[in-house]
Amino acid sequence: MAAKIKKGDTVMVVRGKASNKGETGKVIEVSKDRSRVVIEGVNIVKKHLKEIPNVREGGIYEVEAPVHVSNVMLVCPNCKKPTKVGFKIVKEKKVLRKFRFCKKCGENIDLVSEKELRG
Repeated sequence: MAAKIKKGDTVMVVRGKASNKGETGKVIEVSKDRSRVVIEGVNIVKKHLKEIPNVREGGIYEVEAPVHVSNVMLVCPNCKKPTKVGFKIVKEKKVLRKFRFCKKCGENIDLVSEKELRG
């Protein structure tokens, strides 16, 4: 199954904590099994970490916490608006191409997969 949100996408937080609503950022990590994404500079929490000799100092660090994927929307690279993502399959000669596309402007976002037809 293809992912509607991928690593490297720019997304906007549309639901959740009031302090995070409306913030945009780049997706750093996607966890498919937990349906969560980590967004650069969004949902910052303080984490208490113990010292590990020769690795890191102990203390309180600020890190990005994951956000549920249902609380974010992809920002379309073409129209620059938060949008729903759809999938479109296009047949060109003997090749099937699957694209992610913006449901607001209808433009293709990127190529998801390509499959050559036999026969």
